[in-house]
Amino acid sequence: METISRPDPGTGLPTATGESFATLLGHWARRLGDRVAVTHLDHRDGVDGQAVTLTWRELDERVGAVAARLSEVVGPGERAAVLAGQSTGYVVAFLAALRAGLIAVPLFAPGLPGHAGRLAAALADCGPRVVLTTAGDHEAVTRFLDGAAPGPAVVDVDAVPPVAAGTRDWPAPDPDAPAYLQYTSGSTRSPAGVVLTHRNVLANARQACAAYGAESGTTSTVSWLPLFHDMGLILGIGAPMAGGLESVLMDPLAFLERPVRWLRALSASPGAISAAPNFAYAYCASRVTEADKLYLELSRVVSLINGSEPVLPATIEKFHAAFAECGLRPEVHRSSYGLAEATVLVSVTDAGKPPRQVTFDRARLAAGYAEPVAASASASTLVSCGRPVGQRVLITDPATGRPAEPGEVGEIRVSGPNVGRGYWGRAEASTAAFGLPPLDPDTGEGWLATGDLGVVFDGELFVTGRLKDLVVVDGRNHYPQDIEQTVEEHPAVRPHSAAAFAIDGDGGEAAVVVLERAKNVETDLVAATAALRAAVSAGHGLRLHDVVFLPPGEVPRTSSGKISRARCRVSYLDGAFTARRLG
Repeated sequence: METISRPDPGTGLPTATGESFATLLGHWARRLGDRVAVTHLDHRDGVDGQAVTLTWRELDERVGAVAARLSEVVGPGERAAVLAGQSTGYVVAFLAALRAGLIAVPLFAPGLPGHAGRLAAALADCGPRVVLTTAGDHEAVTRFLDGAAPGPAVVDVDAVPPVAAGTRDWPAPDPDAPAYLQYTSGSTRSPAGVVLTHRNVLANARQACAAYGAESGTTSTVSWLPLFHDMGLILGIGAPMAGGLESVLMDPLAFLERPVRWLRALSASPGAISAAPNFAYAYCASRVTEADKLYLELSRVVSLINGSEPVLPATIEKFHAAFAECGLRPEVHRSSYGLAEATVLVSVTDAGKPPRQVTFDRARLAAGYAEPVAASASASTLVSCGRPVGQRVLITDPATGRPAEPGEVGEIRVSGPNVGRGYWGRAEASTAAFGLPPLDPDTGEGWLATGDLGVVFDGELFVTGRLKDLVVVDGRNHYPQDIEQTVEEHPAVRPHSAAAFAIDGDGGEAAVVVLERAKNVETDLVAATAALRAAVSAGHGLRLHDVVFLPPGEVPRTSSGKISRARCRVSYLDGAFTARRLG
């Protein structure tokens, strides 16, 4: 049985009964007092990086005041949804829900383009008794909730008055009680809330701190990832509470508007740890100007995590070539793998050296076997996602669940104290994904079926794709990211804009590519389409059923800016691209 594991100190169960992120906040408030706990860099209304800060003592006091207000509204164990923008108020709202003994539901304020349906579905699924927001978002939230039955109470966390100083006895959390519901993407189904206990989230936050070398007083986290995303929440709130780290936050839109803002925040935060999906590193390399680089000092960055989608070798090289002159060291780049069902982090590459890259035969990899070869047009170079952190990984046959043989590609399964307890209100789906055999005889823990494909090679995990994203044509498997890389080499295609997927055709499954025309490039799209078909045919032995060119910015993306293949497929089948396609 091909398993890999790497135990780390401080990554196991909570150290004391009754621990939570909120109790740890109290600990750090007593220890660190007037040191800054959280900073939000506000770039709205033309303001470039105005800092709004809270010290550990101020954060603890505000959380206590809001928790006291919540205890007047609802009883322990009820759901409390957070509907707010990226801000210190979001941090206060989330931690106050935990301190009051509620089940937090980190969501987002209404108005996020293209995500109103997801927000409504998540609220209907979890049925919150109270909604936490801020005064600035209050009107939009109440308008969005209008007509909800029964209507939840709405609390503006920045309007709650301070409470008198003194000690109050808050409910001692049961380690195995739900801390919060982490809602997964609703692009192909209604959103599902992963039930994460206090034990789960504390374990994973400590796993993250140990993996990335986080230390109180010398390390900070810097994040533009949305706080309602699994990685954004642990990086922006969870790890800082577990390790006593300063958290620096900015809005995702602020990064997308001007990516140099992220790098400036890293420069201003000695000992910074940050994370982003693969596209963000390429985006920085292409958008940050030489003039911007004069003001960047990246030599003190501790870890830059690259995860949540395939890590591309070309992206790593481009990013480090662009910012080596700013002091960025190649070894700070850490590729990782994780998912919401395991809180977030599963595995990461070793510190002190760049992620390992291995080139595999593309056809054999698609057939389910990892065979290293020399680089060529018929090969795929994969970047390692390292080794598990305080947990175990098992590769299995997707159909039978049997353990894979060495070098065999299969479904990734995960077991550890950070794996959630199922999906909220979805017993059948929970049974199918969580706690699968074989059970650990010492802990009773089972295995989480991730739906991701990977292989263990020389003791490291290489992620090859997602089961649901495989393009299967004429009985052959094709990984969509390989097809996307091929088409994006053409100058007519905007970088990082392609989505490859399969549809049901008259003769079986057929392959479609949706992409954006490159900006400021005049080209014959008919000729470009023919060239793309020829390149995919030559490189992959695959005939494209359709190639859809869209204007820049029109390919559906997630709230953090990644291409959503699932939403592209739905939009294509619904005919939503018909009026917008070019050529």
